[in-house]
Amino acid sequence: MEPQVFDDLRQFIEAAKKMSDWREIKGADWDLQIGTLIEAAAELIPQPPMLIFDDIKGYPSGYRILSLPYANYRRVALALGLPYDKSKLELVRLASRKIRSAQSIPPKEVTRAPVAENVMTGEQVNLLKFPVLRSHEYDGGRYIGTGDVIINADPDSNFINMGTYRMQVHKADMLGVWISPGQQGRQICMKYWEKGQSCAVVAAFGQDPMTFLASMTKFPWQKSELDVVGGLRGRPLEVFKGPVTGLPIPAHAEIAIEGYIPPPNEEAHDEGPFGEWTGYYSGGTVGTGESQPVVKVKAIYHRDNPILDDEAPLWPGAVRFDLNLRAGLLWDQMESAGIQDVVGVYGLSNYLYAVAIRQRYAGHARQAAHAVLSCSAAARHGRYIVVVDEDIDPTNLKEVLWAMMTRVDPKTDIEMIDGCWSTPLDPRMPPEKRAARDHSNSRAIFYAVRPYAWRDKFPKTSRPSRELFEKVVNEFRDVLPFPPR
Repeated sequence: MEPQVFDDLRQFIEAAKKMSDWREIKGADWDLQIGTLIEAAAELIPQPPMLIFDDIKGYPSGYRILSLPYANYRRVALALGLPYDKSKLELVRLASRKIRSAQSIPPKEVTRAPVAENVMTGEQVNLLKFPVLRSHEYDGGRYIGTGDVIINADPDSNFINMGTYRMQVHKADMLGVWISPGQQGRQICMKYWEKGQSCAVVAAFGQDPMTFLASMTKFPWQKSELDVVGGLRGRPLEVFKGPVTGLPIPAHAEIAIEGYIPPPNEEAHDEGPFGEWTGYYSGGTVGTGESQPVVKVKAIYHRDNPILDDEAPLWPGAVRFDLNLRAGLLWDQMESAGIQDVVGVYGLSNYLYAVAIRQRYAGHARQAAHAVLSCSAAARHGRYIVVVDEDIDPTNLKEVLWAMMTRVDPKTDIEMIDGCWSTPLDPRMPPEKRAARDHSNSRAIFYAVRPYAWRDKFPKTSRPSRELFEKVVNEFRDVLPFPPR
């Protein structure tokens, strides 16, 4: 099939409908009901369908919410313009190569933009015109910023950053924003705050998938995600110049806002708690005295019949994103660091990375594990690293667990490393470390490989070879309900 490039979210939705399962649900409530339905589908249904909610309680028909667009790895491949008939591990490598080889193409400024079909300024500004969700039972409010991109500009250069950070609706013209320490968007804000200035910001909601996926990916300082998007697409991303801030606004987004983030010592607000990717509530500031920055919204733009892309985090047992793009970047970084014979890398969760190697020398497994700790793609907020042999598929949790159960001697094959880069969202962060802003943790490395010194004497596996397995499955796919490769 020919790779497709989508100008907006609507084009992607129509293409995804043709190649995968999807459901339209009408009449559901924005308050908890939609969030619970999404979590149930993501947890209980293998390769969950894409969900579209319409006629949402209290809102007119046409004001829709999209969810789980990337819960099927074949839809992720579609979003990235990759062939979606490949295996998950093959797609990890293809995605990484596409991101790595993409040439920077700056955005193209246009004067007319679909997102500007409707404009609200002054007293018209109303963030709750849209069916913003309260997704989890104890969320501190409604969060519009889950599937968002937030854009701000470094005051000391021409660098424009784009990142995905959570945004809570405080009132009709005010958002709360939570940006973890060390993230580039916060570093830019702090440069303004240190001068006593407000930071201009744009936030867009419901954009084409490549723009959103680039926003979620960490790139080096001074490498603008807007330029990366152009390279991935093979043509510039269209933007229009924000009348309020002068910042670029993705022209084909569904909804966008312009505003300013004042220094927190001048104006801030209690924020959260919010159900995060850890599967726990985090970041709640009510009663702690640690208020978070706010965005004072000056203008809202939106398309007719706008679509909000819901990407509110789910507990790790539910599938929100079925292809770990960071694993491909890690694979490249490990090879660039000189690690030989890496045959597969995958992030089974934000806490667990599996690396498959073909052992070439004593200490090879240890070298590979320590490289994972050092490479930027996996250095932050991890817990466990598992090194496996080449016969184990690192994307398959069952195989990785089998290797851990049968090839790890707990006394000799588990290593502990302290002082690793973590995050304030870590639910296991001790109160004293959190108070000291020492956001570090420990990691456990499992060497689930055949011991190098006697690997030839290790018992042979009883499973059919991968080649035989795939041959037989393909031959009888019409007889038994095997999932697509």
